[in-house]
Amino acid sequence: MRYDAISSELFTRNRLKLEKKLKPNGLAIILSNDEMPRNGDQCFPYRQSSDMFYLTGLDQEKCILTLFPNHPVEAMREMIFTLKTNDLMVTWYGHKYSLEDASRISGVKTIKWLDDFEGVLRELMARAHMVYLNQNENPRFTTEVVSRDLRFIQQLRNDFPLHNFERLAPLLSDLRMVKEVEEVSQIIKACEITGSAFNRVLNFVKPGVMEYEVEAEITHEFIRNGANGHAYPPIIASGADTCILHYNSNDKKCQDGDLLLLDFGAEYANYAGDCSRTIPVNGKFTPRQKQVYEAVLRVLRKASRMLVPGTTIDKYHAEVCKIMEKELIGLGLFTAEDVANQDPANPLYFKYYMHGTSHFMGLDVHDVGTKQHTLAKGMVLSCEPGIYIAEEGIGIRLENDILVDDEPLDLMVHIPVEPDEIEAMMRR
Repeated sequence: MRYDAISSELFTRNRLKLEKKLKPNGLAIILSNDEMPRNGDQCFPYRQSSDMFYLTGLDQEKCILTLFPNHPVEAMREMIFTLKTNDLMVTWYGHKYSLEDASRISGVKTIKWLDDFEGVLRELMARAHMVYLNQNENPRFTTEVVSRDLRFIQQLRNDFPLHNFERLAPLLSDLRMVKEVEEVSQIIKACEITGSAFNRVLNFVKPGVMEYEVEAEITHEFIRNGANGHAYPPIIASGADTCILHYNSNDKKCQDGDLLLLDFGAEYANYAGDCSRTIPVNGKFTPRQKQVYEAVLRVLRKASRMLVPGTTIDKYHAEVCKIMEKELIGLGLFTAEDVANQDPANPLYFKYYMHGTSHFMGLDVHDVGTKQHTLAKGMVLSCEPGIYIAEEGIGIRLENDILVDDEPLDLMVHIPVEPDEIEAMMRR
């Protein structure tokens, strides 16, 4: 693996936290992700299920974790099943986990081959009063692809129709929102690598470069520093496309006088960084570009300090929008009188600031948690205000990752964001 090993103590603590949430005689079953077919005889690069990684640290396909805290046989309270390897498989695909590897990484003592799972499952199900099954319940995501989780749910309901089944996702979501110290360390590393990539970009960008060349510079720095790669498809948007929120064609030439909006983040040990910066292609902001940029930066500074325990994303975002409204008035985009007469259901600021300010972060860039969850110490959120003036071809977004605390900690404070500093670095 590319990243430094994480102590199994983290995964042991994570499992213990989940086990305490299970009902008496409850059995939880967690599966690794599918290998996703690409085309021909190829699969996409493998990415472990975030829940499986959170509970075991295992980064390999075809793994199953079972948790049965009340089982009378201690060896059956935590078990991992993993793919049995042979010499031919190693010759073609390289090293796979041994039983000892899986135990060392996860901290689980009982490791069995996947071939044993069906027989052991029947023994577990015979004792279980409640069975917890998992699937991706991210409210922002739908797919027509039937996941391994869903196939397993359907299989178990068919094979054991008289059992009671419950959702595991809400329990895991509550746990994953608050990060352990080791998890914050991985996110900090992802942020450090992201910052290195931005510094590389500042030394590279000039009129005439292609957006995909900028993406290549970022990718180079990510891989060189041991990241898995990008935490999400990067946005490298120049000119008018700075106003397209999810632009990722990244195929245009960067023109003299235009802005370049970068939304990118490294994934390290499966933990995400998420950064946005906007820079002048020629190294010098125009007066109007700088005016808008400084307005966004003021909102970023104020909003970052508001990510404290006790609020929610909904409440906090509503306050940020009031700050943004004043900045938009200051930019001459509408007046205070216009605001007084606006339709409350269609506020004027929404034309120029149409997205949320923050989302949870962790093992997924848009991590588990809703806008109504009360923030607590140890949560990590993005902070990403932006102003998009399509008629002027100006789109500016600035984003840092913030650790929630009484005094919020900016995990990207090392990444240049002041306009004068950016211009100075681009001149060099």
